[in-house]
Amino acid sequence: MNAVLYGMASALIGGTLMFGSATAAELKVGDPAPDFKLPGSDGETYKLSDYRGKQAVVLAWFPKAFTPGCTTECKVLARDASKLKKFNAMFFTASVDKPEKNKEFAESVQAEFPVLSDPGGEVARAYGVTGAIQKFASRWTFYIGADGKILYIDKNVHPATHAEDVVAKLRELKVPEHNEVPQP
Repeated sequence: MNAVLYGMASALIGGTLMFGSATAAELKVGDPAPDFKLPGSDGETYKLSDYRGKQAVVLAWFPKAFTPGCTTECKVLARDASKLKKFNAMFFTASVDKPEKNKEFAESVQAEFPVLSDPGGEVARAYGVTGAIQKFASRWTFYIGADGKILYIDKNVHPATHAEDVVAKLRELKVPEHNEVPQP
């Protein structure tokens, strides 16, 4: 009996470590979003701080390029890119894959949005999507306000409906559409 309980406890602890929740302080709504400077699939480098005071940012982490769920998710996002572009928000997907792989992946799914690469995993760890043992990012989406604070964290992303879910969440969070943004 003790061996069974020990085995179950070990599995639970190992699973917690593998998925990162026991390895980093978890970000919450209202926290400042960790800044990042990451290369995009389009050859540009993107910094979160460049959007502060200007527009919201959606940062959708995915586990690994060219895997079934990630391919479905990014194809759906690419298909519905016009719906995402209606909002005063910059949209990114991100993984810990190398820039060359994400460039190839972005081309294969016809992504109109930058796919960011964090091959060293520093930014992924700052966002809590990887841990001490977990190699690939959790499929979590962060909604960041123009003030740089986290508005919402979606930890239950559905690849097949992610685009429509993002649009609904942006509306719920009252992120303005471009026609609603005050002009100077």
